[in-house]
Order: sequence, then structure tokens, then C-alpha cells
Amino acid sequence: MPAHSNFSFWIAKNDNKPDLLCGRPADYFVVQKHFMILICATTVLGGFSRMVLKNSEALVLMILSLSGFVIGRLAYHFVEVHQIVYPLLKTPSFSLYCYFLPLIVFVAALDVDFYIVKNVLWQVLLTGVISFGTAFVTIVYVVLKFNEDLWDLQCSLLFSITLCMIDPLHSVNSLKTIGISKMYTDIIRGESLIICSFTCIFLGIFRGHTTNVAMFRELHVIIGLSFDIFGSTICGYCCTRVIQIILTDLFSNTLTNVVLCFSLVYMTFYLVEYFGMSGIVALVTVGLNLDSLSFKPRMEFIITKFLIMCSSVYEHLIYVFFGIVVGCGEIKYLRFHSLVFTVVLFITVNFVRLLTVILVSPILMHSSYEYDWRWGVVIAWSGIRGVFSLLLAPDIYNFSENKVEAPHMFIFYLQLLSLLTTGINSYMMLQSAKILGLCALSLPRQMAIQNAIHHIQQIILNTINLYKTEKILTNVNWNVVEEKATIEYNPILKQTHTVQVSHLPSSSNEESPTDEVLIEEARLHVAIIQMSSFEKQCNDGILGVEAARILIGATKSYCPIQGKFMSISDVSTYVRARSWLIKFKNMLNYLEYHKERVLFSVPGNNKFLIFVYRVIISEEFEYATHVVSIMYIFPVIIHFWPVARELNISALISINYYFMFLYALESALKILILKRKYFLQNWNTLDFFIILIGIVDILCMYFIKLRPDSLLLIQVTVVIGYLRVIRFFPIFKIIIPILINMADVQIKKSLSLMYSITKGYVKSQEDAKLLVRQISGRESIYQKLYDILEKNKREAVRELGLIEHEGRDVVIALKTKQAIRNVIAKALKNLTFLWSRGIIDKHEGIEMNKVLLKKVKALNNFPMAIPPPTPDKYLPNILWMENKDVLIEFFKERTRLTYFDYGDIICREGEMPQGIFLIISGMASLHSSSPTFGIEANQRADRQFKTTYTEYCTSGDILGELSCLLKREIEYTAICETTLQAFFIPLEDLYEGFDVFWPSLEYKMWLKLALGIANQYFESTIAGEDLNFQKCVMFNYAYVETLSSYNEMTLNHVTMKLVILVYGHVINSKTEEPHVAPYIIPKSCEQIQGISDVSKLLIIPTSEPAKNDATSHAMVSTGLRTTKRDYNWKRKDEPEGGHHFRKTY
Repeated sequence: MPAHSNFSFWIAKNDNKPDLLCGRPADYFVVQKHFMILICATTVLGGFSRMVLKNSEALVLMILSLSGFVIGRLAYHFVEVHQIVYPLLKTPSFSLYCYFLPLIVFVAALDVDFYIVKNVLWQVLLTGVISFGTAFVTIVYVVLKFNEDLWDLQCSLLFSITLCMIDPLHSVNSLKTIGISKMYTDIIRGESLIICSFTCIFLGIFRGHTTNVAMFRELHVIIGLSFDIFGSTICGYCCTRVIQIILTDLFSNTLTNVVLCFSLVYMTFYLVEYFGMSGIVALVTVGLNLDSLSFKPRMEFIITKFLIMCSSVYEHLIYVFFGIVVGCGEIKYLRFHSLVFTVVLFITVNFVRLLTVILVSPILMHSSYEYDWRWGVVIAWSGIRGVFSLLLAPDIYNFSENKVEAPHMFIFYLQLLSLLTTGINSYMMLQSAKILGLCALSLPRQMAIQNAIHHIQQIILNTINLYKTEKILTNVNWNVVEEKATIEYNPILKQTHTVQVSHLPSSSNEESPTDEVLIEEARLHVAIIQMSSFEKQCNDGILGVEAARILIGATKSYCPIQGKFMSISDVSTYVRARSWLIKFKNMLNYLEYHKERVLFSVPGNNKFLIFVYRVIISEEFEYATHVVSIMYIFPVIIHFWPVARELNISALISINYYFMFLYALESALKILILKRKYFLQNWNTLDFFIILIGIVDILCMYFIKLRPDSLLLIQVTVVIGYLRVIRFFPIFKIIIPILINMADVQIKKSLSLMYSITKGYVKSQEDAKLLVRQISGRESIYQKLYDILEKNKREAVRELGLIEHEGRDVVIALKTKQAIRNVIAKALKNLTFLWSRGIIDKHEGIEMNKVLLKKVKALNNFPMAIPPPTPDKYLPNILWMENKDVLIEFFKERTRLTYFDYGDIICREGEMPQGIFLIISGMASLHSSSPTFGIEANQRADRQFKTTYTEYCTSGDILGELSCLLKREIEYTAICETTLQAFFIPLEDLYEGFDVFWPSLEYKMWLKLALGIANQYFESTIAGEDLNFQKCVMFNYAYVETLSSYNEMTLNHVTMKLVILVYGHVINSKTEEPHVAPYIIPKSCEQIQGISDVSKLLIIPTSEPAKNDATSHAMVSTGLRTTKRDYNWKRKDEPEGGHHFRKTY
């Protein structure tokens, strides 16, 4: 056998005969098709047992094992039964290993959270090594001491190795049913996978040397371990990337994904094994690196359930098959001592586990998780054995040199131990966790659950009240509906029967949780909300997979740090810094060869000089110099090769003279034209230095001929000879531009990734703020959470502006790509609607869906950077200009381009507006007291709000719209955070535009501002409305009404779906209840009266009106004129009643 095959499992037997553990050869014609009856019967029996016995996994496995044993005994005595099981007895044990174990290992690894394991990787590694070492030594001693089956040392060692393996599936299954944190279960499962991987690697190397034990050398072991650990990990990572590409393909359907995932698991295993590495380690790597983002949306659940189903069927087959093997063996070896020895092994396994916990407790206590003695007790019962030990049990007999008489006893002991540990240890682990309070509901958790239940109950009541207004439901018995819809779920009462709970304080005398405890609980909820937001954004196409994976990983990395709310700066440090790329690019730019023609002055009328000038400025001359440098590579190689140098001394000297002449000629021609300017270029200085070194080299060679006995001269000549390498440095003039382009691409990728990450982080903060009220019912906790989230969001928005200023072309490309994706997503949604309603048949729908998906897939090749438009192209982007040429030309003649430096003040709070600013490039920060929305401070005395606000605006934002429309003082101070370029439209020219395009222009500006305020404060309420500005102008999907002071307005809620007060102050004419902007007027209010000088209401009709003139709902002229960008402000507090909402972005 070739040497390279020694590290592979794939070794054929010399006699090409399969392993027969027990039973007898068939001396009759075997009909193998009956074997499928056994497989189907096992699957049915396992399914019915699980259905009847529910969660009693140990009883199910016991029934299957006993069934297999009975079938084995029948096969031992009856030929008809032996015909059925003979294909199993004929199958090599390693084949069963390759059939079953890959999928089971993959399912176990897929359920482990990679980021949790990564945070405690060294603790898990040390725990696995100590656990394996302690168990191995102890079990070997017990086997040699108490076993009476006459096993030799080799069999005892192999049996102990097999028994050390902890089942990664059953070791934590019981804990998952009672709500134990995934952090704890992943630590146990990670340790189990490490032990299983190590055992498979060891037995794999041993299996590779079974043909000749004498060849088992230290070198073979070292090389095999290196391949199995590092090579398998690298192969697994590469396979993960391939699997992710395949499973996220847009054109694959559910069936294709399921089949591919199942097939790729085995393909990965067999390919890695074929190349002599560990397929188990590769599959563990694949499972750890795959997450929910590695699958298409909503595909992970289907694939995971299918794989779990297959692994469960595999497990049932394994227990039945090995029960058959035991039953086919000689019954005389099953004695009373066998049961006693099994009990001794069971006690030993649990004692070893307890000893391991004691040894590793100091290691786990230093981890970032709150490890204590209670968790150590639970881990002590987690040493459950299972299918991993069973599948490797036959190798004990196959690898041993001295064959025992009863090989089926290895399987008997391991199968009985797996049943005992699965039943007893699972029960004890569950009870220990309950008794010790590891699964207790904390007070903050109970409060959070009660808040959520109260919120759901409120939604149900609101829905019932809404349905009561439907005419078609007037004859419904609403008392019965309210009774049946009431939520009676009480987490405390429910958990009392299963886990410990900490009862909520019922009176003021009882101790209630402190704000610090509640903040910590709320912090974990915020992290969960953020991760859900990242995943949803990724599934919706808003966030890239890489960005979402980084954000989720960063969130999980900072979760264990008590009191730490992840900020955007934390995410930036989590992502590898891009600063070294920028420094590297700057260095390359400094070294880049710039052939500037200004240095080459035309040399008068001298024909020779003119000829030389034309030569050195030509591209051919540059190429010729590079060819000379490349041609010199071969002589240098010979010069550094001692044997070749001795044979070609005279030839090398002649070649050296020739190339030095070429270098000198090049420099002479350039000096002849450039004169002193020659040394202004660094590369020319390097060429001149090369010539000087070459001349010194030639002189040294000449002096050696004169004085061959001078040792110092010889040493200097040798050193200078090595300096001939610098003659290749000019070749880098060709490489540097390529490196600059590569660095530029990487910098743009980094900028694009960081912008996506920051944008996704901002969206997650908004989602968390929407749910912050449900996280905690205590007002102080709510306020602290809101302040933290708002602060982190402002920092992220500022970072967005800085990134946009740094790479405008990259951000433009990213925004353009996202806009295209949003448009296509909208089209896909409409297509699905038309398809579901039967307007488009199935075939047409499939074809149209493929066309749209091709456009989405084509976005993968979208340019990474798009040059920013020229300043005059920004005017059409102003919404209220509607891209109309007459408006654009009117203002284009009246605008001027303004520039601001860092720190310049664009406008100050309290000053009268001079006009509006359209930002073209750069970023400005807006600092302001609370936005008034036209209401005096004394009228807002019932509200608490911040004294100062900070917001950021970038390219495309407008400053000054609202102040110009109202002709009021500016309510913020705008300070440049970077150099800034903006279009300025003076106030007089803006008013002239109002007169020329009256009244549509002023109305459209108000409509744009009203839509902006509505979207910022009431996004969740108007999410289903199509409030596109152009559609609102053309079709009145929403319109603005003006209410002056003391005027009244009747609200017809039959035709008005929503009435939003976006500016001003009104009161309910009947109850005199005040409403201040921004506010959604409740349905109970039928008439309102204006209080402030001017109030603006955004009205959304119940149905889409017919197309009419854009000014049909134009506001009446109030004589008040002014302008400014729509407010990006957000109040911190809102009253609990009414319809006040917080702003979202």
C-alpha cells in the first residue's frame, strides 16, 4: 500500500472481505430486498413510540434496543429471520460510521451558536481536553480492574477511548425544554463536539495503520494530526462558503435547497476523507459557520427540521441495528457480572464527570459568564453517551491485535450505558436545574412577560372595539368574544409546576428589583431586538449578509459585558480597521511613478536633442527599460548559484558590463534632456543610485584581478554583488499602479460595508425605541433606555455623515443599488398579489418572477462607486420642484454655490432666515432646544422634553424650509462638521417663486414638510399608506389643510382615515381638550378650533380620490411666508394617553 494512503480511512482489506462481528455466514440464497422491511418497520416503531411516549427519549431508545435484541435472537435461531438481517451483518462497521455519523454531527454543530463558542473558545477547549484525559485514565483503570472478560490492554484502551465520547445531541436536549440559556447548552455541546472530533481523529489515524502496526511512527501521527485538525478546518471553511453560495441562490426552490443541503453534508464528508483528513472536523466547522443568514429567508426552519428528522431516524436505526448485532451473538457471555460491570461503568462515568467539573471550575469562573457551583452540578450530570460511542464500538474489535471471543460485548456495554445515561442523567440534570433555580424566572423577566401580555391584551381589546363598528358584525355576541379572547396565560403559575420562580412583590413592604437589575434585563432584551432587526433587514434586502453577520456577531460579543449597550464605535472596533489600507495606499501614491511632461522641456532647434526628447517621452522607451530589468533576472540567478557561477564567470562579467551600459544609457538620455530636474523624480534617483553601485561593483571586480589575495576586497565585492538585487526595484513601477487599484477597491468595499453596518445599526435602534415601552413598564427604566438608544443613534447618524463625506461615490452607488432593490421588491410584492388573486396565471407568474429575480441577482455586479452628480443636478432632487423644467430653470438662475469650512456656522438659532440651503456635499450638525411646532413653551408645560437636541444632515438635505415658510426665527444652529458645499436660494427669490407659481409651490412645500413630520413621528401608524409625494400631489392620497386662529373645522371621519396635526395648536370644540403638534386627532373628535396663528393638518382620505388639480386642497394664503428642511427632531417623552408617537427615521 502506498505511504500516502496511511492517513486515509479509505483502505481496502487485503482479502476484500467485510467485517463480520457475529452471526454466521449464509449457506443459502439471500434475498436482500427483505432488509428494507426491517428499516421501514424500525422507522414506524420509532415514530409511534415517540408519539405515544412524548418526550421520554430514553424509553423510546430502550424499546428499539430491546426490539433489535429480540430480532437478533430470532435471527440466531431461524433462517427466515436471518435472511432479513444478513445484509446488516455483512455490512462493514465503517460503512455504518460513514452512513450515519456525518449528518448527526452536522445537526449537532448547526445548533451551536458560533459567536458564543468563540467568546469562550479557550475555556471550552481546555474543558474538553481535561474531560477527555480524566475520563480516559479513570475508565482504563476501572476496566482493567473490574472486567472479567479477559480483555487485553489494547482492547481496554480502545474501549475507554470510545466510552469517553459525550453525545452532543442528548447532553443538552433536556435543558432546552425548560428555557435554560443557550449560552450554557452551547458550552456543553461545544465540549462534546471537541471530544468527539478528537476521538474520531485518533481512531482515524489508528485505522490508517491497521495493515502494519510497525509503521505507526511519531512522524505519521504528527503529520496526520496536522492534516486532520488544520487541513480539515480549512476545508470545512471553504465548503461553508460554497454551501452558503448554493443555499442563498435566488432561483433555487425549497425542494432543491433541502436536497442540496442533505447532499452537500455527505459530499463534504467524503471529499475531505478522500484527501486523507477528518470529515468529522470539517463538518463541525461547516455547522459552526452556518447560521440563519446562510439560508434563504424562511428556509432555515424547513431545512433544519428535515435534518433533525433524518438524524432522529438514523438514531433509531442505530439502536435497532446494534441491538440485532448483540442478539446475534452468543448468549452465554451475558452473565450477572456483565450487569454489575455495567453499573460500575455507569458510576465511574458520572464520577469522572464530577471530577472534571471540579478541575475546570476555576477556568469557567474566569470566563465572561456567571458560572457558579449550581451550574457545575448540572454539568456533572451531562456526561450522556449515545450513538457516537455505538458507531465506534466495532472498531475496538477491528483494531485489536488479539481478537476476543465475544466482540458483541463491547456493543452490549456501550449500548446499555447509553440507555442508562440517557434516562437517568437527563432526569437528574433536569431536576438539578429546577431545584437549584437555574431555570427560574427572575423578577425583571416576569415583569417583562407581564408587560408583553398586557400589551397583547390591549391590542385584542382595541381590535374588538374596532370590529364593533362594522355593520356586518352587529349581531355578534361581543360578551362571548371578549370572554374567549381574554388571555389567561400566567407565566408565574405556569412555571410553578416546572421551574422555580421569583414572585413579584405584592406590597410596598416587599423588596422590588432595583433600577440596575431592571436595566440589565432590559439591556439583554434590547440586544435580542437588535439581532432580530438585523436579520429582518437582511431578509428584506435592506442589509447585506456580511454586514448583518458582523452586526449580529458584535451584538453577541458585547452581550456578556454587564451594563454594556453596544454603540457604533464598538461595532467599528469589532470590524477590522481600514486605516492601514489608507496608509498603504498613501504610501503607494508617494512611490507611484508619475511621468510628467512638464519636466520634459522641448530642447530648442537641436535635432539630436529633439530626437532624444521624443525617445524618452515615448511609451516604447518605458517598456524597453522594464524589459531590460526583467531580462536581468536570469543572470542574477546564475550569479547567486555557486556552481553555475564558477562555470560562467567570464560570461557573467560581460553580461554585467552590457546591462550596466544600458542602465547608464537610459540615465544619460534623461539627464541630457531634464538636466537638474532629473533628480526631482524619486525613481530617477533610484536609477542613478543603481548605476553608482554598479560602477563600484565593476571597479571591485577589476581590483580583484589586480590583487586576488586581498580578503577584505573579496568580502566587499561579495556584499556589493548581492546588491545587484536592487536592479529589479524599477520593476515595481509597473506593479504599484496595480496595487493602488487593489487597495482602492478594498477601501471602497470597507467604506460600503461600514456604511451598510451603520445604516443597519440606526434602523435597529429605531426598532428598539418602538418597543422600549414593552421592555419595561417602570417609567425611570423607560426613560434611561430611551436616552441611551437616542444617544447611540445620534452617534451612528453622525458616523453615516462622515462616511458619506469620505466616500461620496461609494455611498451614492450603495444608495442607488438599494433604491433599485426596493423598487424590484415592490414589484415582486405586487406580482405576488396579482398571482394570488388569479389575475396572472401560474406560468406567467413564474416567468415574470424569474425576470425580476434576474434583476436582483444582477445587482451583485453593480458598480462599487458612482461619480457624484454635478451641483446643478441637485436642484431636480428637491421634491417640491417635481423635476419640472420651468421651476428648475427659474431657481437655477437665482441660486448661488456657497462653500463652508469645518466649524463654520451656516445659521444660528434665533436669527431670521436669509434663505434655504441645499447641501451638495459634506455634513452639518444641528443643535437646538426643543422644537416648538408653533406652540409656546408655556403651552407645553405638561410635557417633559430635552433642553438640547443634536441631529445631522448630509448631501441632499435642505436647511431653512420651515422658517422661511413661516417667516419666523430659525430654531437651530447649523455647524459644519466637515467642509461643506451647498446651493443657496435667497429669501427674496423664494418669495418671488411663490408669487410666480402661486399657490401650488407654497402648498407643495407644506405638503412635503407635513409628509416628513408624519413619517418621522407616526411611521408605525401610516406604514400601510402609500404616501409618496408625487402621488399625493397628483391623486390626493394625502393633502394639507390650513386652520387659522379661532377658525373651526369639521372632521368627517367617514371620508378621513387619519387627521394628523403637523404644526400648530388646536382644541376639541366640544370638550376644549388641547392638541399640540405633532398629534393624531382621535376619532372621537368631530370638530376642532385653531388656537395658534396658523395650524397645519395632514389629512389621509379613506379612499383614493379621483385625480384632480394639485391645488384643490391648497391652503388659503395666510400672508405668512418662510422655509426650511423638514424637522428631524424627536421628543423624548410623550404622554401615555392619546395618540402621541415618537419619531422614527
